[in-house]
Amino acid sequence: MNTNSHSTSEIEDKLFPSKITLRSTGKLLLLDKPMVMGILNVTPDSFYEGSRLLSDNSKVLKLSEKMLLEGADILDIGGYSSRPGADEVSEEEELERVIPAINKIQAEFPKAIISIDTFRAKVAKEAILNGAAIVNDISAGSLDSEMISTVGKLNVPYIAMHMKGNPKVMQTLTEYDDVILEMMKYFSEKLNECKKAGIKDVIIDPGFGFAKTVEQNYWILKNLSYFKTIQAPILVGVSRKSMIYKKLETTAENALNGTTALNMVALINGANILRVHDVKEAIETVKLYKQLYS
Repeated sequence: MNTNSHSTSEIEDKLFPSKITLRSTGKLLLLDKPMVMGILNVTPDSFYEGSRLLSDNSKVLKLSEKMLLEGADILDIGGYSSRPGADEVSEEEELERVIPAINKIQAEFPKAIISIDTFRAKVAKEAILNGAAIVNDISAGSLDSEMISTVGKLNVPYIAMHMKGNPKVMQTLTEYDDVILEMMKYFSEKLNECKKAGIKDVIIDPGFGFAKTVEQNYWILKNLSYFKTIQAPILVGVSRKSMIYKKLETTAENALNGTTALNMVALINGANILRVHDVKEAIETVKLYKQLYS
């Protein structure tokens, strides 16, 4: 007797209804399988100490090589820590951190797909002109009114994250009547704005830990599949965050196992891209996920 009421193809169609191609400055990314984005923080104060590279380009190259060898599809470079209460960084300092890192990676690994993690239009533009291929914005244009129009002119994919306020105050802005419905409305409005600006490829990021309580984070992850109705690829970034280590009563340094567990949940619920500190473990998670659903 066949107890499987859903075929593998039906499951795949539900999670990946169509092959999605991201176009960027002559490079193509086909999201026909979950992808892994490795985090490169050229900052002194990211919440996870193991990801802090400062401006040491030798360390940036070493970690980039490690992530690429482990199978990273995208390298995400950021020069402004977005952890709660993070210090402000000037535009000039952010540029001084990220542009040399991008140049070094491009020179050593010309086929690498680089995203720039910034909410500033000028930083995004300079990064793309220097070889980055994707803009990853924690504010979805809310912190720089020029961002969305700039990305539209650059003709690159745009990652729009959900957040309220800014990193300094976001954890005081966690009240919602219905967090899922409010986020759905937010993303619908942002996608319309991006479309009008000429942005062809938009990826949405629920923004785990950004203006959300621990309980809200888990509710969003549990209901992640609702966001598939927006018909945009979903990026999930829960790597070593407090939603994990607080529940496990441990630290970010000891939150890898919890990260892996939640990454599998994210994939099952429809995530297209995992943004992680630990590429090897994320790639293994994707492989096991594919074994289950392919």
